[in-house]
Amino acid sequence: MLVARNTHRNRLHRSNSPMRIADLETPVPVVDLDVLEGNLTKMQTYCNDHGLRLRPHIKTHKCPEIAQMQIDRGAVGITCQKLTEAEVMADAGFLDLLLSYPLVGVGKTARLAALAQRANVAVSVDSEQTLETAAEAAAISGSRISVWIDFDSGAGRTGVPSVEDALRLANCVLDTLGLEFAGLITYPLSPEAGAIYEQAATLFAREGVAIPGFSGAGTPTSLTSHQTHGLTEVRHGTYVFHDRSTVGAGAATLDECALHIWATVVSRPSRDRAILDSGSKSLSSDRVPETVGQGHGLIGEYPDAVIERLYEEHAIVRVPEGSEGLEIGERVRVLPNHVCVAVNLHDSLVGVRGDTVERRLQILGRGKTQ
Repeated sequence: MLVARNTHRNRLHRSNSPMRIADLETPVPVVDLDVLEGNLTKMQTYCNDHGLRLRPHIKTHKCPEIAQMQIDRGAVGITCQKLTEAEVMADAGFLDLLLSYPLVGVGKTARLAALAQRANVAVSVDSEQTLETAAEAAAISGSRISVWIDFDSGAGRTGVPSVEDALRLANCVLDTLGLEFAGLITYPLSPEAGAIYEQAATLFAREGVAIPGFSGAGTPTSLTSHQTHGLTEVRHGTYVFHDRSTVGAGAATLDECALHIWATVVSRPSRDRAILDSGSKSLSSDRVPETVGQGHGLIGEYPDAVIERLYEEHAIVRVPEGSEGLEIGERVRVLPNHVCVAVNLHDSLVGVRGDTVERRLQILGRGKTQ
């Protein structure tokens, strides 16, 4: 009983003091607000210096508060991947939205129309079917919808395969009531992207079709975006936090990584193996190239240790021979390989300055897959 009363008294004392990182239950995503704000300012300054419009992709943070920080610094609007993300952001008051994902079907048409009635909406298309969705939504809503023609710049994902296809779709947009041709859009912003745009610009000019804008994205090449001929707008996303992948690509340093998953060593079955409480429900299962590193994230305090396997609630760590630390109860910071996926696994982020918890940032766009 005496122990219980003393524990209660200690809790009361702590509750009257600022919460520290050490007070947080793990696993927990922690954001260094100073680093986050520095990343936001750096990217906006870069875009301002090179005459590029920044329309950041919110798929990384999915958080209205962080989106507002981007707008406050000069972003012209935001980019969403799915309609559900865009609906969350519209509910939060963001009214300049680009959906950079193909929308197909009656349900998507109705929802796009409803969204267009309360926000300035743009979409990307790469087929007659996705163009039809935008056209029908514009007709239903009585609103104009801007249309970007998506072209494949090497990812082998979405996008028309040729500049001739891009021109054909652009002419369809120009001939359709309620639609406005916004320009060409692609991901990633590779060297091939610039070359393809130049081919398109030549063909479009010969046919008398103006290209109002050219939008590209990709944090790994974000700080050389201005070298892409014709580029007017960028949609970079991961730069807000950075992760092991963007560090490996040379787009950031470890000091510019704003988000880490704090975890606790919960078991030490052998000297060469430790278990963290941050499994696949907390960390991305994505890998990085071997040239960047091994495992499912980088343990900041023990960079030579390797998170070899993930189970739902377990991270299995290989501890190098002769290493000290990683004892039961010890807390460590894990830098995710792919921060976008890791964020989507949590309801909120804990924002800190130094060691002090300042606020929680709600991830209202998490799990929005439709």
